[in-house]
Amino acid sequence: MRKAILSLALATTLGAVGCASTSDLTRVQSDVAAARSEAAEAKRAADEAKSAAAAAQQEASAARAAADAAATEAKTAGEKADRIFQRTLQK
Repeated sequence: MRKAILSLALATTLGAVGCASTSDLTRVQSDVAAARSEAAEAKRAADEAKSAAAAAQQEASAARAAADAAATEAKTAGEKADRIFQRTLQK
């Protein structure tokens, strides 16, 4: 990307002075096209990473909800077992 910008700046400078050849401009256009392609690939990769992160967040939320439910169930079972134990002591 940086190379394309520098090449574009060079071509613009040379074009303004009148020293740029067709091959210089073609090379700059090629560099710009390559930079655009790299940027598009980077955007695609970022979009995929964002999607994967969103899926992971949903999965983590579901796991957290399941863990909270299990903790509540364990607490209830422990309280019930304690009541049963207390009844056996009273008998």
